[in-house]
Amino acid sequence: MPEAIAQSGRVRFAGILVILLGGFNLIQGIAAAAKEEIFAVTPDGLLVWDYDGWAAVWFVLGAVQVLVGLGILGGRQWARVVGIVILMVVAMFQIAFLVAFPLWAVLSIALAVTAINALLVHGEAFGSGRQVPDDPYDRPSRSSS
Repeated sequence: MPEAIAQSGRVRFAGILVILLGGFNLIQGIAAAAKEEIFAVTPDGLLVWDYDGWAAVWFVLGAVQVLVGLGILGGRQWARVVGIVILMVVAMFQIAFLVAFPLWAVLSIALAVTAINALLVHGEAFGSGRQVPDDPYDRPSRSSS
């Protein structure tokens, strides 16, 4: 594991945020499967798919996000790339919920964009195996003797 990447404060933040969003999406998938009334519907179903389809989408996205978040915490380049792509997909899917749940959708989109920013800004750290300089969150810890 590239230690400098794993120790970067903003990269850790992005990893934790991706795991958190994945947990939220897992819950959203479980809620869609358990109680159909919580989603706004058209006469033909929920936007594109039926409830089972949306539940499966959110559950799979959430599970993948949790795994990707763990990969980000481990400093893996593949996790950074997959994380950016999946966060973009999640943000676009949340647009579908703007009418039904405007506050939740906007919050989820904002958190996804924040995580994308953290992963993109620190792309050079992932590629080079070193910390990005001038990161105020990455100051050496002081040991008390």
